[in-house]
Amino acid sequence: MNAIAPAPGTTLPDPRVQQVVDRLTDQAGERDPDVMKRAFAAVADWAEPPSPEQAAELCEEASLPVDPQVGTYLYQMVRALRPSLVVEFGTSFGISTLYLAAGLRDNGTGRVIGSEFQPGKARRALGHLAEAGLDHVAEIRVGDARTELNDLPGPIDLLLLDGWKELYLPVLQQLEPHLRDGALVVSDNLPMLPTEFLAHVRGPGYVSQELALGEGIEVSVRLAP
Repeated sequence: MNAIAPAPGTTLPDPRVQQVVDRLTDQAGERDPDVMKRAFAAVADWAEPPSPEQAAELCEEASLPVDPQVGTYLYQMVRALRPSLVVEFGTSFGISTLYLAAGLRDNGTGRVIGSEFQPGKARRALGHLAEAGLDHVAEIRVGDARTELNDLPGPIDLLLLDGWKELYLPVLQQLEPHLRDGALVVSDNLPMLPTEFLAHVRGPGYVSQELALGEGIEVSVRLAP
Protein backbone atom coordinates (compact mmCIF):
# COMPACT_ATOMS: atom_id res chain seq x y z
CA MET A 1 0.00 0.00 0.00
CA ASN A 2 1.39 3.39 -0.97
CA ALA A 3 0.74 6.61 0.90
CA ILE A 4 -2.62 8.03 -0.13
CA ALA A 5 -2.22 11.45 -1.68
CA PRO A 6 -5.11 13.85 -1.07
CA ALA A 7 -7.16 14.43 -4.21
CA PRO A 8 -7.90 17.99 -5.32
CA GLY A 9 -10.57 19.53 -3.11
CA THR A 10 -10.06 17.15 -0.17
CA THR A 11 -8.11 19.56 2.03
CA LEU A 12 -9.83 20.48 5.29
CA PRO A 13 -10.14 24.18 6.15
CA ASP A 14 -8.19 23.85 9.41
CA PRO A 15 -4.47 23.33 8.66
CA ARG A 16 -3.91 21.94 12.16
CA VAL A 17 -6.38 19.11 11.55
CA GLN A 18 -5.16 18.50 8.01
CA GLN A 19 -1.57 18.21 9.20
CA VAL A 20 -2.51 15.43 11.65
CA VAL A 21 -4.63 13.65 9.04
CA ASP A 22 -1.83 13.82 6.44
CA ARG A 23 0.79 12.49 8.84
CA LEU A 24 -1.36 9.58 9.99
CA THR A 25 -2.38 8.71 6.43
CA ASP A 26 1.23 8.71 5.27
CA GLN A 27 2.29 6.57 8.22
CA ALA A 28 -0.48 4.10 7.42
CA GLY A 29 0.76 3.81 3.86
CA GLU A 30 4.22 2.95 5.13
CA ARG A 31 3.23 0.61 7.98
CA ASP A 32 -0.08 -1.07 7.15
CA PRO A 33 1.10 -3.29 4.26
CA ASP A 34 3.63 -5.06 6.48
CA VAL A 35 1.18 -5.39 9.36
CA MET A 36 -1.53 -6.86 7.14
CA LYS A 37 0.93 -9.18 5.39
CA ARG A 38 1.90 -10.63 8.78
CA ALA A 39 -1.77 -10.90 9.79
CA PHE A 40 -2.73 -12.77 6.63
CA ALA A 41 0.25 -15.10 7.03
CA ALA A 42 -0.71 -15.82 10.65
CA VAL A 43 -4.23 -16.99 9.73
CA ALA A 44 -3.38 -18.76 6.46
CA ASP A 45 -3.60 -22.22 8.03
CA TRP A 46 -6.50 -21.57 10.40
CA ALA A 47 -9.51 -23.82 9.91
CA GLU A 48 -11.91 -20.92 10.57
CA PRO A 49 -11.71 -17.19 9.81
CA PRO A 50 -10.50 -15.11 12.76
CA SER A 51 -13.09 -13.86 15.20
CA PRO A 52 -13.52 -10.09 15.60
CA GLU A 53 -11.45 -10.28 18.78
CA GLN A 54 -8.66 -12.19 17.05
CA ALA A 55 -8.74 -9.86 14.04
CA ALA A 56 -8.49 -6.84 16.32
CA GLU A 57 -5.39 -8.31 17.94
CA LEU A 58 -3.80 -9.20 14.60
CA CYS A 59 -4.40 -5.68 13.27
CA GLU A 60 -3.51 -3.83 16.46
CA GLU A 61 -0.70 -1.91 14.74
CA ALA A 62 -2.62 -1.23 11.51
CA SER A 63 -4.21 2.19 11.12
CA LEU A 64 -6.61 1.17 8.32
CA PRO A 65 -7.52 4.77 7.43
CA VAL A 66 -10.45 5.99 5.40
CA ASP A 67 -9.53 7.24 1.96
CA PRO A 68 -9.20 11.06 1.87
CA GLN A 69 -12.17 11.20 -0.50
CA VAL A 70 -14.30 9.34 2.03
CA GLY A 71 -13.00 11.49 4.88
CA THR A 72 -13.85 14.67 2.99
CA TYR A 73 -17.33 13.29 2.24
CA LEU A 74 -17.84 12.65 5.97
CA TYR A 75 -16.78 16.22 6.74
CA GLN A 76 -19.16 17.55 4.09
CA MET A 77 -22.09 15.51 5.40
CA VAL A 78 -21.48 16.67 8.96
CA ARG A 79 -21.35 20.30 7.86
CA ALA A 80 -24.49 19.92 5.75
CA LEU A 81 -26.59 17.84 8.17
CA ARG A 82 -25.49 19.63 11.36
CA PRO A 83 -25.97 16.43 13.40
CA SER A 84 -26.29 16.44 17.16
CA LEU A 85 -24.97 12.89 17.49
CA VAL A 86 -22.57 11.02 15.23
CA VAL A 87 -21.68 7.41 16.08
CA GLU A 88 -18.73 5.49 14.65
CA PHE A 89 -18.11 1.75 14.67
CA GLY A 90 -14.38 1.11 14.25
CA THR A 91 -12.30 4.12 15.32
CA SER A 92 -8.82 2.57 14.92
CA PHE A 93 -6.24 5.41 15.16
CA GLY A 94 -8.96 8.02 14.72
CA ILE A 95 -8.44 9.32 11.17
CA SER A 96 -12.12 9.06 10.27
CA THR A 97 -12.96 10.50 13.69
CA LEU A 98 -10.83 13.54 12.91
CA TYR A 99 -12.90 14.28 9.81
CA LEU A 100 -16.17 13.83 11.72
CA ALA A 101 -15.05 15.85 14.73
CA ALA A 102 -13.69 18.64 12.52
CA GLY A 103 -17.11 19.04 10.94
CA LEU A 104 -18.84 19.10 14.33
CA ARG A 105 -16.37 21.63 15.71
CA ASP A 106 -16.78 23.84 12.65
CA ASN A 107 -20.57 23.63 13.01
CA GLY A 108 -20.29 24.70 16.64
CA THR A 109 -22.57 21.90 17.79
CA GLY A 110 -22.78 18.12 18.09
CA ARG A 111 -20.69 15.23 19.37
CA VAL A 112 -19.13 12.07 17.94
CA ILE A 113 -19.03 8.83 19.91
CA GLY A 114 -16.57 6.31 18.51
CA SER A 115 -15.94 2.70 19.46
CA GLU A 116 -12.69 0.74 19.37
CA PHE A 117 -12.04 -2.80 20.57
CA GLN A 118 -8.31 -2.31 21.22
CA PRO A 119 -7.49 -0.02 24.21
CA GLY A 120 -4.11 0.89 22.69
CA LYS A 121 -5.72 2.11 19.49
CA ALA A 122 -8.31 4.09 21.44
CA ARG A 123 -5.56 5.84 23.42
CA ARG A 124 -3.75 6.75 20.21
CA ALA A 125 -6.96 8.04 18.64
CA LEU A 126 -7.67 10.24 21.66
CA GLY A 127 -4.14 11.60 21.46
CA HIS A 128 -4.57 12.44 17.79
CA LEU A 129 -7.87 14.20 18.50
CA ALA A 130 -6.22 16.23 21.25
CA GLU A 131 -3.31 17.11 18.95
CA ALA A 132 -5.80 18.42 16.38
CA GLY A 133 -7.74 20.37 19.02
CA LEU A 134 -10.86 18.23 18.57
CA ASP A 135 -11.02 16.12 21.73
CA HIS A 136 -13.72 18.33 23.26
CA VAL A 137 -16.28 17.12 20.69
CA ALA A 138 -15.31 13.45 20.68
CA GLU A 139 -15.62 10.39 22.91
CA ILE A 140 -14.20 6.93 22.24
CA ARG A 141 -15.66 3.91 24.00
CA VAL A 142 -13.38 0.92 24.42
CA GLY A 143 -14.66 -2.62 23.93
CA ASP A 144 -17.24 -4.47 21.86
CA ALA A 145 -19.41 -1.91 20.05
CA ARG A 146 -22.43 -4.17 20.55
CA THR A 147 -22.09 -3.50 24.26
CA GLU A 148 -20.44 -0.11 24.47
CA LEU A 149 -22.90 1.67 22.15
CA ASN A 150 -26.03 0.54 23.99
CA ASP A 151 -26.29 3.71 26.07
CA LEU A 152 -26.47 6.79 23.87
CA PRO A 153 -27.41 10.38 24.80
CA GLY A 154 -29.92 10.79 21.99
CA PRO A 155 -30.98 9.69 18.51
CA ILE A 156 -28.25 9.04 15.95
CA ASP A 157 -28.13 11.48 13.05
CA LEU A 158 -25.13 9.95 11.25
CA LEU A 159 -23.64 6.48 11.66
CA LEU A 160 -20.27 5.46 10.21
CA LEU A 161 -19.58 1.73 9.91
CA ASP A 162 -15.85 1.15 9.44
CA GLY A 163 -14.90 -1.77 11.66
CA TRP A 164 -14.94 -5.55 11.27
CA LYS A 165 -17.14 -6.14 8.21
CA GLU A 166 -18.94 -9.23 9.51
CA LEU A 167 -20.20 -7.09 12.40
CA TYR A 168 -21.71 -4.35 10.22
CA LEU A 169 -25.13 -6.00 10.17
CA PRO A 170 -25.41 -6.93 13.87
CA VAL A 171 -24.10 -3.51 14.92
CA LEU A 172 -26.51 -1.73 12.58
CA GLN A 173 -29.47 -3.83 13.70
CA GLN A 174 -28.65 -3.11 17.32
CA LEU A 175 -28.44 0.62 16.65
CA GLU A 176 -31.50 0.88 14.41
CA PRO A 177 -33.83 1.80 17.29
CA HIS A 178 -31.54 4.78 17.90
CA LEU A 179 -31.51 5.99 14.27
CA ARG A 180 -33.75 8.97 13.69
CA ASP A 181 -35.98 9.14 10.64
CA GLY A 182 -33.66 10.30 7.86
CA ALA A 183 -30.45 9.30 9.61
CA LEU A 184 -27.48 8.76 7.30
CA VAL A 185 -25.56 5.47 7.45
CA VAL A 186 -22.17 5.43 5.71
CA SER A 187 -20.55 2.01 5.26
CA ASP A 188 -16.91 1.96 4.15
CA ASN A 189 -15.05 -0.64 2.04
CA LEU A 190 -17.91 -1.58 -0.25
CA PRO A 191 -16.12 -4.50 -2.00
CA MET A 192 -15.66 -6.23 1.36
CA LEU A 193 -19.21 -5.88 2.67
CA PRO A 194 -21.16 -9.09 3.34
CA THR A 195 -24.07 -9.76 0.99
CA GLU A 196 -26.43 -10.03 3.97
CA PHE A 197 -25.56 -6.52 5.04
CA LEU A 198 -26.05 -5.06 1.55
CA ALA A 199 -29.37 -6.87 1.21
CA HIS A 200 -30.49 -5.33 4.48
CA VAL A 201 -29.66 -1.69 3.67
CA ARG A 202 -30.93 -2.07 0.10
CA GLY A 203 -34.23 -3.49 1.31
CA PRO A 204 -37.26 -2.04 3.10
CA GLY A 205 -36.49 0.63 5.69
CA TYR A 206 -33.68 2.30 3.76
CA VAL A 207 -32.95 4.19 0.57
CA SER A 208 -29.41 3.19 -0.34
CA GLN A 209 -26.84 3.51 -3.09
CA GLU A 210 -23.13 3.01 -3.63
CA LEU A 211 -20.77 5.91 -4.22
CA ALA A 212 -17.41 5.64 -5.99
CA LEU A 213 -15.34 7.27 -3.26
CA GLY A 214 -12.13 5.55 -2.18
CA GLU A 215 -12.67 1.81 -2.58
CA GLY A 216 -16.42 2.47 -2.65
CA ILE A 217 -18.94 3.21 0.08
CA GLU A 218 -22.59 2.40 0.63
CA VAL A 219 -24.69 5.39 1.69
CA SER A 220 -28.09 4.63 3.19
CA VAL A 221 -30.87 6.84 4.53
CA ARG A 222 -32.97 5.33 7.31
CA LEU A 223 -36.73 5.58 6.83
CA ALA A 224 -39.26 5.74 9.63
CA PRO A 225 -40.63 2.27 10.49
